[in-house]
Amino acid sequence: MEELKKEFKEKTITLILGGFGLVAALAWNEAIKTLFETLFPKKSELVGKFIYAIIVTIVVVLVSLQFRKITKTSEKE
Repeated sequence: MEELKKEFKEKTITLILGGFGLVAALAWNEAIKTLFETLFPKKSELVGKFIYAIIVTIVVVLVSLQFRKITKTSEKE
């Protein structure tokens, strides 16, 4: 029973932190979108959206690779 309580608590904390992470990501998304709308006028809006998508993809890949390194380092210890 104690193991179930512990697992429930861990999962709940993980879900709550995931929710906060989503809120932060959405806030950054809006900020970056506004920046790109300022840098790229309406006539080049499509180009701006593609550049934005490419930059976000690159950042996500780099962060994922960094997390992978951290995870592998933790597993070795």
